[in-house]
Order: sequence, then C-alpha cells, then structure tokens
Amino acid sequence: MKRIFFVAGLLLLASTLSSLSGCAWAPGHRLNEGDLGKAPVEAAEKKSEITPLIPITAELVARQQAERLTRTAPASAFSSEPAIAGEYIIGPGDILTVTVWDHPELTIPAGEFRSPELAGNLVDARGKIFYPYVGEIEVAGLTVAELRALLAEKLSQYIKNPQIDLRVADFRSKKIVVAGEVKSPNIIALTDRPLTLLEAINLAGGPTELADLRELRLSRGGEVFRIDLLSFYRQGNPAPMVLQAGDQLYVPDNTDNNVYVMGEVSESMAVPMVHQRLSLADALSRSGGISSDNADAGQIFVFRNEDGQAMAYRLDANSADALLLATTFNLEKHDVVYVAPTGLTVWNRIVGKILPTVQTIWQTNSLIDDWTD
Repeated sequence: MKRIFFVAGLLLLASTLSSLSGCAWAPGHRLNEGDLGKAPVEAAEKKSEITPLIPITAELVARQQAERLTRTAPASAFSSEPAIAGEYIIGPGDILTVTVWDHPELTIPAGEFRSPELAGNLVDARGKIFYPYVGEIEVAGLTVAELRALLAEKLSQYIKNPQIDLRVADFRSKKIVVAGEVKSPNIIALTDRPLTLLEAINLAGGPTELADLRELRLSRGGEVFRIDLLSFYRQGNPAPMVLQAGDQLYVPDNTDNNVYVMGEVSESMAVPMVHQRLSLADALSRSGGISSDNADAGQIFVFRNEDGQAMAYRLDANSADALLLATTFNLEKHDVVYVAPTGLTVWNRIVGKILPTVQTIWQTNSLIDDWTD
C-alpha cells in the first residue's frame, strides 16, 4: 500500500512537470533563443521573421550612428545658395514703394501714420500694379532690381534719366506654415532675407517642452522630408537649411517616444525618451538596473521593428568594454529591452514551483506510514 501511494505521488509530480513544460518550467518571463530566426511576426499585414541575434559591438554602434544621419532630409532638399537682399521675387499681395527723385508728383506721400497699404503700390491678384505715365505693368515674377530697371526704361520716355528707388514695403506673397509643438503656431511671411528652419521655429515662439526635434516633418512640393534637427547641429551640418515659399513645417510631440524595459530588472517599466535620445545604459539605469541576484549580464537583448522587420540585438555586459558600449548604443522609440535570468534563477523558480507538490507527497507518505503502523 505504501509503495502504491508513493508511485502515485511520483506520477502526480511527473504530471506537474509536464504541465510546466509549456511555460518553460519556470514562472515569469523567459526568452526562448531557439525561436529567433524562426518565429513569424505579424507586421503591417505581412509576415517577417526575426533575424539572428546581432552582437552589439563598437563597429555596430559606429555604423548605426552614421546611418542615423542619412535617414534625415538630404541637404539637396534645401537651397545651398540662399537669396540675398535684392533678389526677392515679387508676387501678388506684396506692397511696393516707388520713389522718383526730383519728381514728388510721382511719389505717394508716406506720412508718419500711413500704413504700407496706403503708402505703397499693391500688387494685385493678376500680378500687376498701376504707375503714372506707365499704366498697368506686370511685376509678378520680377526681382526688385529687374522692376527698377523696367520702370526706369518706361519713365525715360517722359523724364530724362529718372532716378528710381524701389523697395518692398510689406512682404505678403510668400509664406510658410509652422505648426505642432511650438509655442505660437503661425504663418510666417518670407522676406528678402533668407529664413532658415531654426529661425522659423524661433519666430513661432520656439519649441515646447514636449517638442521632438529629431522627428520634424517638412512638406514641400508634394514630398515629406524627415528632419533630425538636433543631429544637424550636433554634427556641425554645413548646409544652410533655408525654407521656401509654401513649405509646411510640423514639430511633433514626444509623448509616444517610449522604450520598454522588462525581465530581470528592478522595475519593468516604459522609459520616456527626452528629445529621442536614450542609450541602453540610460534605459537600464532608469529601471533601477539589472538584478544582481537573478540577471544574466551576458544576455541583455534589444528588440526593434525596422520597417516591418523584427531585429534582435544582444549585449554581453560581463566585460567593462561591453558596459561602455551600453552607453553609446542608442535606442529607438518602441524598442523592447529584455534582461534574461541566469540558469540558477530558472532552476530556483522550477524548484519553487514543484516543491509544494514534493512536500505533499512526503506528507502523504508520512501519514500512510502512521496509518499502516
């Protein structure tokens, strides 16, 4: 009888272990590295496989830092030779002031309290202005210098050697839009002075605390360019980022820029990225660091979605060199950092899972012994 109950207890233990096999024999998170490169992942309604583990090395960090700059808007998207004063192209809506020296009858009086609209010549929707002796003249598409020469030529039929001063009193025809996480979203008029992207943001009140300056969006001519403004200036970009008429600049927020840390760390959590800058070491530190008792420092993983492809990186932090790599390996938003447990930790969890069953078997056998005696 005693033997029968003991065998039954062993069968019960085997059944328990069998049920544990479906959950990796231990409670909690545990990564099955054998699935890497095999398990299909649904992404964007298509299947892609996780690539083999990529070791985090100094060469990998250097290559990714260089590739990050190439993912931003190309320098060719911006004018390399910004317009200088005098090359402004006149357009409908602009207000012009024309002064013909020694001929005050041709000059509209510009009193102290007169606005540009009253003191100048409005370029109408057809791109034309009216001027005495000349009549209607098409000015849209001309520079200030070209229009000055044209007026001098027309007036020379009535005035000997006319001396003309021509200026744009109010710039209205060319505008850009700045929206998103800036303090004063606005429509900004372009003048005869080139306007850079950074100046446009400052004219809109500057970025808010939630602004993500690494994910700017510039819409131009039906194309949308991604601009990493911080990298441009941190890397000393030589090309001037000059805006053009019709550009629409959007500054997104960073509220969705999180990295998720889980596994054998002090606290599994979502770590926010400030200006989308966060290294692997930063993420681990903010989550309280890896567990000194349970974590396997050689099994620190970073999972990343790159254009629908799941990428897996691994850091072996058992050496000092690897710890330095953790400070330079930059994370991307929505990365998942996972710290695996040690083999001993897994074993302890298995023992903790089955120990109550073993104790039950022992207690049952002890009761049987007492009963049979």
